[in-house]
Amino acid sequence: MNRFKKLSLTTLTAMSLMGATLVVLPQSAGATTDGIDTTVVDEKWGKPTFIYGGGLSESQITETEALLGIENSENVAVSSVSGQDLIDYLGEGSGNTASMISSVMVQKQDTGEGVDVEIVNPENISQITQDQYANAAITAGVSDVKIEVASVSKVTGESALTGIYKAFDVNGEELDQERMEVAQNELETTNEIAQENVEDEGFDTAKFDQAIIDIKQSLADLKEQQGELATKEDVERIINEALENNDLQNAVSQDQIDQLMALFEKYQQTSAIDSAEVKEQLSNLSDTVQDKFGDALQQAEDSGLVDKVGNFFGQIWDAIVGLFK
Repeated sequence: MNRFKKLSLTTLTAMSLMGATLVVLPQSAGATTDGIDTTVVDEKWGKPTFIYGGGLSESQITETEALLGIENSENVAVSSVSGQDLIDYLGEGSGNTASMISSVMVQKQDTGEGVDVEIVNPENISQITQDQYANAAITAGVSDVKIEVASVSKVTGESALTGIYKAFDVNGEELDQERMEVAQNELETTNEIAQENVEDEGFDTAKFDQAIIDIKQSLADLKEQQGELATKEDVERIINEALENNDLQNAVSQDQIDQLMALFEKYQQTSAIDSAEVKEQLSNLSDTVQDKFGDALQQAEDSGLVDKVGNFFGQIWDAIVGLFK
């Protein structure tokens, strides 16, 4: 399966048409990988690691392999994620494997490369965004990886995070359970807030992802400067500042701020708060998220581009009508 690097929101492709310029606006793209090459041996983990949902049938596993571009399963390390893994990593869940559908492929990268996530069929991952995955994975201690997420049926996508943990586990890299639990809490909380605001024109998912990054960075800076954790009042102030800095102060309710406060009071109790690696991974992710701020069409409207294109086609129509007068 060929992989095509997605265009950033600011990319515009110009096409010549009848001596004028027609501009095509690309679809919104998330944090992307350049594709995981499964035809070569990766020196970090030996092979890319394919973790499929334990609830899949054999035919669905094959379908998932196709979605992820795996032409030969011998070129990847393969394992499944189960309900028991959910219990082992997060200390929660019923142990029901049948509901584990979403799958991941993970490839270790060089130090400093950051966490890159691509959802290969977003029509089936109905809620979780690429940057929500990356943000939560960094909280859990994941670093310097390419991750591809896929599902053969429509799911929320929350269980894919457990698949990422399993990929690290089978490659001999142990993640901290407390951080994995907070990361799952983060994914659920940020997704819930995003879903509650999905109809709000004042809510931008990319800016919310950036606000989450800003909160983590500010909490770490405060700890470094003061030598102690933020108070409850500090946490609330930092959250409100991050929301305001990302133009979300009128979109996020007080109840949702309270949810974030509960999350980040737990977050700062983990080793993530002092981690130089987390700081580096968040900085890389921030660069990716900020590339997606706003909507491409809105940017075009703000610049007057849409009006110009509309006027262009209006002139063509007037010219055609004039031929028949």
